[in-house]
Amino acid sequence: MVEFFTTTNTGILLLILGQCLLVLVPVLVSLAFLMYADRKVWAAVMLRRGPNVVGPWGLLQSFADFLKYIVKEIVVPAGADKVVFFLAPIISLTLAIIAWAVIPFNDGWVVSDINVAILYIFAVSSLEVYGVIMGGWASNSKYPFMGSLRSAAQMISYEVSIGLIIIGVILSTGSMNLTAIVHAQDTGWGILGWYWLPHFPMMFLFFISALAETNRPPFDLPEAESELVAGYQVEYSSTPFLLFMIGELMAVVLMCALVSLLFLGGWLSPVPFLPDGVFWMVVKILFCFFIFAMVKAITPRYRYDQLMRLGWKVFLPMSLGWVVLVAFLAKFEVLGGFWARWATGG
Repeated sequence: MVEFFTTTNTGILLLILGQCLLVLVPVLVSLAFLMYADRKVWAAVMLRRGPNVVGPWGLLQSFADFLKYIVKEIVVPAGADKVVFFLAPIISLTLAIIAWAVIPFNDGWVVSDINVAILYIFAVSSLEVYGVIMGGWASNSKYPFMGSLRSAAQMISYEVSIGLIIIGVILSTGSMNLTAIVHAQDTGWGILGWYWLPHFPMMFLFFISALAETNRPPFDLPEAESELVAGYQVEYSSTPFLLFMIGELMAVVLMCALVSLLFLGGWLSPVPFLPDGVFWMVVKILFCFFIFAMVKAITPRYRYDQLMRLGWKVFLPMSLGWVVLVAFLAKFEVLGGFWARWATGG
């Protein structure tokens, strides 16, 4: 039986499909409860109950919303380009899903452990702009088109900062493999050995840039209800709208996973005497998502000119300067190679 899955083409294909489903199904199911948690955190900050009717403590609310979207009528604007109109949400969801192929949940627990995982994620996240632009343009309406242009400019602006911040991590590790980046943080010091300490300022810049990249408040300008009705997906209803929302939420959780892997040690235990494992990875993703939810609840929305100024005049120079500084610190192994884990065996 083992030889069938390792030597035959059919067996290898089935094995790969099984691995994909083993990642995809838990992630999709968790999205329902993460959306519930997001709404409950927001409600708690506003001193109201939030979802509490469907299922025990309202736990099944997200599944009820899912069913509602499935059975609603799909309305297509009369002047819309129907092919592109339906292709846009499919592209957004597909790209959000395939990015998870290189995310390791534990040592060896990854669908594809490639050496250029960072480049792969950059390529996929860059293509996600097309789903947004296609959705806004195909709707044949001014407001969705304006929202899609805002989103494209915003995502491109903050991708630059995210890329430069990750370059600093790559310089410290000497590898673009996410598993290698986590191993480089395994210094035996527990939480003090993770990259949040040597790259302390950039962790916050990365988190804020991730908010902008995923169109989360306070950077949800593409969906500014007071200005653009609802943004690039305003003409969408039923299942196509659901696909956009799932893709956006999955991108948020992906950013939480990246923060966990790049700066918080991934599956590594925070204290040396506790065993490492997938439990710590899940806890760190949930912690990052909680911070995402809190920022949404307590932070007022930026103006668009403030958003662009922050990205190009503040984050870009800071992240570029940090790359130069880390290159210097790693080259000369300052503090015994604190920024050069490739030199100390990491």
